[in-house]
Amino acid sequence: MENYYIHFAKQLEKIDKENKKKLLLHACCCPCSSHCLEVLSQHNFEITIFFYNPNIDEKEEYMKRYEELIRFTKEADFAKNVKIVDGGYDPEVFFDMAKGLEDLPERGKRCYLCYEMRLKKTFEYAKENGYDYFSTTLSISPYKNAEWLNEIGKRLESEDSLESATGERLENVECADAKNADGVKFLYSDFKKKNGYKRSIELSEEYNLYRQNYCGCIFSKQERERKEAEKNEE
Repeated sequence: MENYYIHFAKQLEKIDKENKKKLLLHACCCPCSSHCLEVLSQHNFEITIFFYNPNIDEKEEYMKRYEELIRFTKEADFAKNVKIVDGGYDPEVFFDMAKGLEDLPERGKRCYLCYEMRLKKTFEYAKENGYDYFSTTLSISPYKNAEWLNEIGKRLESEDSLESATGERLENVECADAKNADGVKFLYSDFKKKNGYKRSIELSEEYNLYRQNYCGCIFSKQERERKEAEKNEE
C-alpha cells in the first residue's frame, strides 16, 4: 500500500521552493477542513475551498455545513485568507450516480463513485479557473479510503495530461507517472496521519464547530440510525 503522506510531504518540499501556487481544496464539511487548512496554510499556497457535495441529503444540512465553513474562515487566523466557492446543491446528480447501488454497505462501490464524482467536479473547476493544484479534505476521516481518493485524483491528472499531449480524450487510463507540466496537478493527501483526525476534533471543540454524525448521504444516515437502534436494543 502506498504511503500517500510521504508523497504529500515530498510535494510540499518542492512547492515551498517555487512561486506561490493556487490550490483548489474540495471540502465536505468544516470539521474536516479545519486541520487540513491548518497544515496547508503553513505552505506556499493561495487556497480556495470548493464546497461541492451533492451527496448531502437535505438542503438544511448542506447550508449548515457551508455556513460553518464561512464562519471558521473568518475566525481562525490561519484560514482568514482562504476563499470559498459554493459548487451548488444538486442532489439529483448523486441519486443518478447511486441508482442500483442503494443497498450497498458504506465504504463500497457507491462511496468510490461518490468520491470520483466530487473529485472530478473539483478538477474540472480547477482546470477552468487556472489553479495549479487540486485536492480534498476527505482523507482526514478514518471512515474514508485514502488509497481510493489518491488513486482517483492522480488518474484525473494523468488522463488530462495524456489528453493534452495527444489531443484526444482517453478513457480508463492507468498512468500514475504521466507528466502534467502545464496542467492542474493533484496534491496527494492523507490528512489523518500524524494525529490529523484527532487534531480536527480539538479544533472543532476550540471553535465550537457543528460536527455531523454521518457523511451526508441518505444511505449513510440510514445506516447510522440502524446501528443506533440496534445499540439501544441491546
